[in-house]
Amino acid sequence: MIVVDTGVLFAVADAADGDHHSCDELLADHPGELMVPTPVIVESSWLIESRLGPAAEAAFLGSVVDGELIRVDLEGVDWARCVELIGAYADLGLGLVDASVVAVAERLKVTAVATLNHREFRVVRPRHVEAFDLLP
Repeated sequence: MIVVDTGVLFAVADAADGDHHSCDELLADHPGELMVPTPVIVESSWLIESRLGPAAEAAFLGSVVDGELIRVDLEGVDWARCVELIGAYADLGLGLVDASVVAVAERLKVTAVATLNHREFRVVRPRHVEAFDLLP
C-alpha cells in the first residue's frame, strides 16, 4: 500500500512529462493498493483539466471510479493533524494537500509515499516512522 501525491498523478496523465515513465511504471507495477487522499484527487483533477483538458480529467477520475486509485476521505483526526502539520511546517509552506498525504499515511500506518515533492516530504517527520520511503 502506498499513498499517492498530486505530482505523480499528473505525471501519469501527461505523457510529455519528464517523470511520466517512472511514475506510470510505479503505479502500474506496485503490488499494493494506491491510496489517494480526497484533497489530492481534487488538486490533481483541477491540474489535469487546466493543463491537459477535460478528456484527460475524465480519464483520471475514471481511474478513481474504477477503483484503480482508492479514494481516502479525511476523518476528523486527519483534519486535526493537517492543522497541526500546516502550523508546524509554516516556514516550509506545507499546505492542506501535502498535509493530508502525511495524515492519511499516519492513520493507515503506510510508510511509502509516491511523490515528486521530495523537498517537503524529506523534511516532514511522520509520527509512525522516522521518515517516509519516497517513491519513485
